[in-house]
Amino acid sequence: MAAKKQFNGSADELETAFYDAISRADLEAFMELWAEDEEIVCIHPGAPRLIGHAAIRASWEAIFERGSLQIHAIQLHAMHNMFTAVHSVIEEMPPKQGVAQDLHIVATNVYVKTPQGWRIATHHASISSGQAPLDLFQASVLH
Repeated sequence: MAAKKQFNGSADELETAFYDAISRADLEAFMELWAEDEEIVCIHPGAPRLIGHAAIRASWEAIFERGSLQIHAIQLHAMHNMFTAVHSVIEEMPPKQGVAQDLHIVATNVYVKTPQGWRIATHHASISSGQAPLDLFQASVLH
């Protein structure tokens, strides 16, 4: 039996791996990115708080049974220190056919540095009405 491939990258690379696992509906790869602590938290848009591996795994298993999700994290605002990284992103999803895009998802991902490397401790996604805000960092670039 082959050994599990363990993630060993930066918090930024972990975020890329997180959304990549979602895009492939790869539950095993997805769960390996979470911290081993049972106090991990996941909050889906409009849903109650899930705490611990079993609850988080069950929720994502149900989501992945419907297929993969194409979510692109854009407009990253990051705060980092030696042991914690907090990323606030806009989760961009392709519009569904015939459905107006009058809302967007704002997510906060909290990563912690563990003996095994960077791992996700919290994912909190919320629906926000209206179009996604302009990326003020991009909009303010002078030429």
